[in-house]
Amino acid sequence: MNKYTKYVLAAIVISAIGFVIYFFGLKANNHSVMTQQTEVYICPMPEDSVFSDKPGSCQKCGMTLEKKVMESTNIEDNSIDNLLKPTDKFIVGNYQTTVAKDTVIYSEINLPGVVEYDPNSSVNIAARISGRIERMYVNYKFQKISKGQKMFDLYSPELLTEQQNFIYLISNDTNNSSIIKASKQKLLLYGMTENQINLLFSTQRANPIISIYSPASGIIQGTENRPISINGSMTNTYLTTENLSVKEGDYIKKNEPVFKLLNTEKVWCIFNVSQAYSSVTTINQSINITTEVDKNKTLHAKINFVETQLNSVDKSNRIRVYLNNSQLKLPIGLRLEGVLKTSPTKGIWIQKESMVSIGTKKIIFLKLENGFKASAIKTGVELGNFVQVIGGISVEDSIAKNAHYLIDSESFIKTE
Repeated sequence: MNKYTKYVLAAIVISAIGFVIYFFGLKANNHSVMTQQTEVYICPMPEDSVFSDKPGSCQKCGMTLEKKVMESTNIEDNSIDNLLKPTDKFIVGNYQTTVAKDTVIYSEINLPGVVEYDPNSSVNIAARISGRIERMYVNYKFQKISKGQKMFDLYSPELLTEQQNFIYLISNDTNNSSIIKASKQKLLLYGMTENQINLLFSTQRANPIISIYSPASGIIQGTENRPISINGSMTNTYLTTENLSVKEGDYIKKNEPVFKLLNTEKVWCIFNVSQAYSSVTTINQSINITTEVDKNKTLHAKINFVETQLNSVDKSNRIRVYLNNSQLKLPIGLRLEGVLKTSPTKGIWIQKESMVSIGTKKIIFLKLENGFKASAIKTGVELGNFVQVIGGISVEDSIAKNAHYLIDSESFIKTE
């Protein structure tokens, strides 16, 4: 045998050994050996060799079969069928699981808020007769006004005519009391006070200028609307030293509002409620309120009104709490924090981390034999760290405890 023949034979032997190793290694990778215990019933007489999977008597000798536990070696097929499924519907892996709980849950909701004027308590100050403003006694917006304080002087030719008619009647027709009374009533309707009419009666001297007094106490706003931000940002509000839009020499019409007087003794506490908590927020529900000035002092109140219209920007609605501010002295624009205790709610609940939200769908990953399947569920309210499940799973189903671990991107999730 020459040298080349030896090399060829050696190469053939090495190739054969490599092929055998590869073949048995591939089979070992595609199959795993699993030991399984099974129960069988055997005849005590060895020569009969009778086996059965149920208890009973031997068909040959009639003796009672004895129970034996036998270990059998089965080959488990670890095929890659599951690995070939789309990754957006089925995830192969061993992740921590949890189950839904059928229980009663209540929670505390923290709500941001702000103090606002009560618009129902505002008062419009207007002249009851047309004329020209001769003098202003109010100079700035948000100036504090007391009840009975003089606001402005108004010159009115129409008022001058009515005063002259009244003087003529009391001078030349004193017996006609009904007409004199009607003339006096007309002067009162034009805004003159009893003292001013008495002075006119005694002096019999007409004065075309009438003083307008404030009917209540409050803060001057002007005639413009004051924008108020729910998050406490006062970027669009007017400075307290800003001049009023109405000035001396301006003409005003009859019954046209000149000032809007804001009442600071009655205020609204406005709180934002997210859409998830809107169904558990009701009128007369108790709420605890703290301010940014003194967080250790808590105000106990009740919800007076729940707005039904959602804010299109942040998908939230607002609740109102009416407070008597005569003693509290809460400044307008003060930021608040409300703590709302929800009533106990019974249902099937899962933790928020077990769910992924993809727009209009809520997704959980249902545990199967070799992995997890993406499945859509219907949800209800959210309380704290829990979400109410209305449909899609039951308390017997196991789901992934943290759904975000099973995805790379929410946009890749698909459900059947």
